[in-house]
Amino acid sequence: MLQLSSAQRRELRAQAHNLNPVVSIAENGLTEAVLKEIEVNLQAHELIKIRVYGDSRDNRLAYLEQICAELGAAAVQHIGKLLVVYRPAPAAPAAVNAPKSPKTRRPTAAPRKSKRSFQG
Repeated sequence: MLQLSSAQRRELRAQAHNLNPVVSIAENGLTEAVLKEIEVNLQAHELIKIRVYGDSRDNRLAYLEQICAELGAAAVQHIGKLLVVYRPAPAAPAAVNAPKSPKTRRPTAAPRKSKRSFQG
């Protein structure tokens, strides 16, 4: 489970403020399909909101702990029926993200002169 400092958590809460929930946990609970969807969204976005339908606060806390434990994520916030979860994207290989050399442009040829003379 990933640990965040209070400063990191505060910054992530600010970033998550305008996010919409991307995953919902409904009456079937935290199924394998829901976990897979959370995994996909964490890979794509790093910081996500999850909406939990149901009135049990204990269930929401259990879901949050299970998500963080199984997916290696950190709990950022649990407010009402919304869970905010963060997991940094894995570092990409250096060759993939290496800066590309600027493309060189070939010199362009001078505009061609028309062989026909225009007599007006």
